[in-house]
Amino acid sequence: MSDGDRRDDPRSHGGRRDPAEVLAEVFGYPSFRGDQEAIVRHVTAGGDAVVLMPTGGGKSICYQVPALCREGTGIVLSPLVALMHDQVSALELAGVRAAALNSAMAPEERAEATRAYLAGELELLYLAPERLSAPGTVELLQRGRVALFAIDEAHCVSQWGHDFRPDYLRLGALAETWPEVPRIALTATATPETHREIAERLHLDRARHFVSSFDRPNIRYRIEAKGTVRRQLVDFVRGEHTGEAGIVYALSRKRVEQAAEWLREAGVDAVAYHAGLPASQRLEAQTRFLREEGVVVVATIAFGMGIDKPDVRFVAHIDLPKSVEGYYQETGRAGRDGAPAEAWMAYGLADVVQQRQLIESGDGDEATKRNQTAHLNHMLALCETTSCRRQYLLRYFGQELSSPCGNCDVCLDPPRLWDATIPAQKLLSTVLRIGRERGRTFAAGQHIDVLRGVASDRSRSLRLDEISTWGIGADLSETQWRSVARHLLATGALEARGEWGVLAPGEPAKAILRGEAEVWMREEVIARRSAAAPAKTRAAVAGLDEAQTDTFERLRAWRLDEAREQGVPPYVVFGDATLRELAVRLPASPEALLDVPGIGQAKLERYGEAVLTLLSDEPAAAGS
Repeated sequence: MSDGDRRDDPRSHGGRRDPAEVLAEVFGYPSFRGDQEAIVRHVTAGGDAVVLMPTGGGKSICYQVPALCREGTGIVLSPLVALMHDQVSALELAGVRAAALNSAMAPEERAEATRAYLAGELELLYLAPERLSAPGTVELLQRGRVALFAIDEAHCVSQWGHDFRPDYLRLGALAETWPEVPRIALTATATPETHREIAERLHLDRARHFVSSFDRPNIRYRIEAKGTVRRQLVDFVRGEHTGEAGIVYALSRKRVEQAAEWLREAGVDAVAYHAGLPASQRLEAQTRFLREEGVVVVATIAFGMGIDKPDVRFVAHIDLPKSVEGYYQETGRAGRDGAPAEAWMAYGLADVVQQRQLIESGDGDEATKRNQTAHLNHMLALCETTSCRRQYLLRYFGQELSSPCGNCDVCLDPPRLWDATIPAQKLLSTVLRIGRERGRTFAAGQHIDVLRGVASDRSRSLRLDEISTWGIGADLSETQWRSVARHLLATGALEARGEWGVLAPGEPAKAILRGEAEVWMREEVIARRSAAAPAKTRAAVAGLDEAQTDTFERLRAWRLDEAREQGVPPYVVFGDATLRELAVRLPASPEALLDVPGIGQAKLERYGEAVLTLLSDEPAAAGS
């Protein structure tokens, strides 16, 4: 089909549609949010854009609507091959002609997607960035008409970032091959430095920049000292989020499998996900998480980028993330629907030592290791801060929050501080004296034993009980000393070196030992919730009365049946927010259904009759 024929084809959208009409008719939303309308109209008119918008802020609307308003096919470059099927399914249910083209598809599926693109039948086509490097892909795209290029997860282009992917560097060539086609780069995770890299490396020098607030006010941030992490995790998930979907992140594959087993033994429906599992097992875990209700996935960071599941009620970390960017991106997978969600983490001294060791023993050159250390130091500062965590997070991304957020653990339960200067001096002195007098040093545990005067065969054989600091710290518990050591490691006054994480003074130690710098720390509190404590009301039904809750649950059961029949996640049919609105409004006509956010024309035609029938039935009749 020639370009001229495509313009006359009734299936072409030919640039004749207004963005606001597309938003209402296709996606079922009465109005744009925040910067969405300005972005959409700019790209629809042919302009380039760089979009920084938090997870859940509606980034996909910013390229999907322009693709439906411009002539041709919108090409979406996304690293999320495993999730393309669900993304395409969601668009098809909304009446959008969409397809994916990737190596995971069967040959006949790829052939059909290729045919549909060349015939001008597609409004959106999803590709992985590496697909552009495959022989013939660029030539294929040139044979059709491209409406726009959307580069999702654009922070992956940053070579100094936390999630660098070399294939993204090749995407700058799009500007030369398609100079007249608008390009939009989008990310939810970018420091000012990464923001500049995105524009430079993707050759978006003429792009208009849209930077939304990174604040996710519905997420409550909680970070606590690691005690018995198994009990802490189980108490958090079972005690506070029973029956709710969530993600638990751990650093190692072994830890992932352990934590999944802990949760299963506690009666939580948990699955494990990491790169060492067979592909079929990973797919099953991901599919269950996306398509069933209340499943918890325990994973390494191999899981999660691009997860569109809106009703994730919590993200937990049982090991320290490597960077603030990684932490923000991972926690941002909670509460995409805007309902209350939690980001919980437990971390301890061993986490700090382990991360330092991983950097030191890594393959990178000195510049890479310095960059990794800087990332880790910012993460540690977030953990150790005694002021609002949200203010710290936003400041890291170049934004300011004028006042404390009131929705993080520091704001809700302000920590009590204590002057740890003298204990810090005692610990630093012990490290120095053992190094000078015995010609060696140890990991934190042995130094703490010296300070507390804990005798052992090792201390006796090395005559550590003769060190002048022996027993001078008996007034503090082992937990308190570990907190002091962790704080000094976090601030650089101590360094953990070598395979065994032996301690050595860092540059800031000099000022502390000379009395020129004070050390103030929070009192160590390991938050625990009784396993018998009643679970809080699920966020999905919070604020609904009994009748509305019953209607919501009946809609939820109907949605699950529909999703299973179609082989898609429940939220692709309708999100929880739409079900809540249906339960509250009780619309009685097709026209009233169209007023409910999330119901467009295609979903009205597909589901309208069933929903109206369910809403008109008495509960007893609906269950009969």
